[in-house]
This record gives sequence, structure tokens and C-alpha cells, in this order.
Amino acid sequence: MRFVTDIVVSLLMASMVLVLVESARNRTRREEDQSGVARGRKASLVRRLMKNGRRIKEGSVRLAEGSTEHEGRVEIYHDDRWGSICDDEWDEREAAVVCRLLGYNASTNSGPPHWTQFSDVKIDIKATHNGKFGPARARYWLDNVFCDGNEKNLTECRHDGWGVHDCTDAETAGVVCAREIPSDEEFTFTTPPPPVQKFKRKRIEEIEVKLAGGRLPNEGRVLVRLGKTEKWGVICGDGWSLREGAVVCRQLSLGFAQVAPQTDFFGGNLSSLATTGVQCVGEEGTLNDCLHHHVPPNETAFCPGNGRNFAAVICTEMLPDLVPDAVEVQRSAYLEDKQLYFLQCAMEENCLASSAYRQQSENHYGWHLETRRLLRFTARIVNSGNADFRPAIAKHLWQFHACHMHYHSMEVFAVFDVLDARGRKVAEGHKASFCLEDNECVSGGEAKKYACANYGDQGISVGCADIYRSNIDCQWIDVTDVAPGMYTFKISINAEMKVAEQTFSNNAVTCALHYSEAAVFVTNCTVTHPY
Repeated sequence: MRFVTDIVVSLLMASMVLVLVESARNRTRREEDQSGVARGRKASLVRRLMKNGRRIKEGSVRLAEGSTEHEGRVEIYHDDRWGSICDDEWDEREAAVVCRLLGYNASTNSGPPHWTQFSDVKIDIKATHNGKFGPARARYWLDNVFCDGNEKNLTECRHDGWGVHDCTDAETAGVVCAREIPSDEEFTFTTPPPPVQKFKRKRIEEIEVKLAGGRLPNEGRVLVRLGKTEKWGVICGDGWSLREGAVVCRQLSLGFAQVAPQTDFFGGNLSSLATTGVQCVGEEGTLNDCLHHHVPPNETAFCPGNGRNFAAVICTEMLPDLVPDAVEVQRSAYLEDKQLYFLQCAMEENCLASSAYRQQSENHYGWHLETRRLLRFTARIVNSGNADFRPAIAKHLWQFHACHMHYHSMEVFAVFDVLDARGRKVAEGHKASFCLEDNECVSGGEAKKYACANYGDQGISVGCADIYRSNIDCQWIDVTDVAPGMYTFKISINAEMKVAEQTFSNNAVTCALHYSEAAVFVTNCTVTHPY
């Protein structure tokens, strides 16, 4: 009897085990089904996102962090990512391409400088610099963009290459695509919402200035107290540059501006924002002589960016000061006609007009026989400061150009422009500093210590001059497409302010240019500011 009982118990236990196993199998199947449904949903979501992502075309542009929809920091789409554009070589020609791509009828070929027609309102196309609409939020995609203003997309313009740049976060390029004329920074927009916003740029009155948050007395965030208020506040970093920093250092008797960052490294927050849009020439004695956006008491100041870009400055008593030789420019200018076959290295460095590159792409067999007309001249730059002028980037970051077989310590050291009677740019050129060295030193100056041979150190010593002879590649402006007539010829040195100087008011030479079909006459050259 006991034997039968044991058998029954064993059978019952076996049945229970089978039931438990089957239950576990069913639970596993249900979990797998649910997991499969979840995976299906995720896959569907990924496909939908990928489908939406494909709607953004390569080279698309957008504006970010403007106070309205037709102004802002320019961002371009490449390799499935949005990125910023550096403001080196950025001007109204590039701005016109962006505005046209965004749907504005941008044209720079007729009418007053950079005016166009939108609806029945004349519009000024304006290029902005120095992070006016906030610092870069992502990587830089483009630098040194060269357009002639008629391209359909920025990708058709020449540039240094995707992701190749030497810019800081505060060097973002921007545009203003629609403003009534005349405006003078009175922002009246012509398209539908958001509603019109007017912040008149006015002169700063009754302002006190001090630095705070620095490790030393000569550095920190810039604090201001406007009018009769008792509250000190920070300045938004929109458009803040060495020119504004120089005025602060001068007002505080701290020398010259060595660095003028847009940062919260020295502290600050938006709750204590005092003003925005501060703009100085750089030679003012105090900030009282500069402009800023006057915000009415019932309005809120708008500071583009990530909430951490406040005006700051580091002052110093020792800086270089470059001065171009106006007499040498006037004495050395001449015309040269040269075939593209002999200019191929220069083409790699974007030293010719856009029409030369069109000839190369449209005529694959005979383009090298086409002739370009070059306005050549010698540039002699003297360092009259009290410190050596050194390249903006470290030596190990210099770029090697295989065609010319040399290193570039600064991608854009000099900018050359030909302007018509209304100030419009009709031709342009630039010169990379492939060799900054002491070619000659004045009596009483320091001994020559910078030489480019054998990958040597580059710079310009105090009291010495660097000379770019007229026979050097890219020491020219391509004037092939310029009609004969009277123009203004302008040479700007360190115009992008990559390296701090005591003053930038003497960094340019402007001349009267009489250009005929057979010769060129450069007269009345004077030293002036580059902006």
C-alpha cells in the first residue's frame, strides 16, 4: 500500500513540475512577444527619424538665436550635423548667398551697397562678426568662405575644407537679412511674426566701469553701472571684441586689451544683465563714447547665446603694433597678365577671383591657357609696439601647404580690397602669413631673431619689418573682372584681430586707384583703420 502511495506522490510531483515548466514557457513566450513588439516600435521610430533626417539636404542653412526669424548665427548642415561658420573673410557677399537661400531676394549687383528688394521695402543685407548672435554651439564646419554673391548655395563657394578652421567659439558668422533703410541699428523687420522689436543703438551715458572675478586686478568680467542706478551689471558678450576691450582697459588705466573673451570664466549670470550690443571703434577714451542697445524700462534685454557669454577682458602693458608702409604700396604697384598654368599653387590657396575657378571647371582642357590680370604690390609691415608680434596659433598647429612647400602660421594675415565709389567691394584678395620674419630692422631696434628657414620661429621683432615682395604668390588682387575706372584700393593687416595689438587704427592703407586697360596708377596712400 505504501508502495502505491509513493507512486501516486511521484506522479503528482511530476505533474506539478510539468505545469510549472509549461507556465514558465508561456511566460517566456509572452515576454518575447512583448519584447518583439517593443523592438518593432523602436525600429519603426528609428526608420521614421531617419526618414525625417533625410529631409534636411546637405548644405542647408538656418539662422539661430536671433531676436527675429530673419537674423541670427548662420549654421550649415553637413554630414548629418549642424555646425557653425567662422567669420574669417565673412562679408556681405556671403551674407547675400545665405539670405537668398533662406528665401530673401538678396542681390548685391545693383543699387546702393548690399541693398535688395523684398516685397516693396528696400533691405540691407548685413554680415555680422564676433559672435553677435552667440558663440558656436557645435563644431565649425566652414572657415575662410569666399563667394562672389551669385552662388545658389554656400557649398558652391570656396573654403578651407569641411571642419578645417582656426577659430574660437566667439568668432561665429551671422547675418541680418531684412531691415528697413535707413536703420542705423533700429531693428524694424519686414516679415510676419515674431512681432517687431525695436532696440535703438544709442550712446552710453553716465557709465561706471570695473572688473570683477579676476585672479589679478587687470582681468575679469566687465561690470557697468548705467546712469544713476546703484546696481552693477554684466555686459552681454554679443559682438564683444578686442576693440571694446581696448576701451575698457584704457578707461581703467590698465594699458591695452590682450584678450577680450565672451565667457563666464570670471563669473556672471543673466539676472544681472545691464546692457547688450556694445559697439566701439576702439579709440574711444571711455565706454561713454561707445554705443549699446538701449532697452526701455518695460522691456527685457535679449542676450543671444548659451547664457554664459559675458564681456570680459585681460589687460596688459606690452603689445605689438603693426603699421603698413603706405609709401611702399604706392611706389610698387603694377599690373601683370599671367596664364593660369603658372598660378595653380595660388589657386589652391584661393588667391584668384571666382571666375578663374569657373573657367577651370567649365573648360577642362584649355583652362590653364586663360590669362588673369593681377594688381601686384609690395607690403612692408613694421612693428612699432613694445612687444614682438607672434602668430596666433602654436607652431605645432601650423598648416603645411605642399604646393608652395611652406607652413602657414596665420591663414589670413592681410586682406586686399578694391572698392567702387559707393564703397562696394568689386575685387578682393588675401595673403596667408607663410613666413613672418625680420627682413630689416631700423637703427636702434632689436636684433633680427625670427627667420622662417628650416621651420624656424616666426614673428616680427620690435623695430623690425616683414616685407612681402610684389613677386611673391598671392601678393596681388585679381582684377580681371574689374572694369576700367576710378576705385579705392585698401590693404588691411591683421584685420581679423587674431593677434592683439596696442591699436588697430593704423592697420590699413587706403589709396586712390586709377585702373585703365593698359596701366594702373596708385596715389594718395594714407594709413588708416581697417574697419
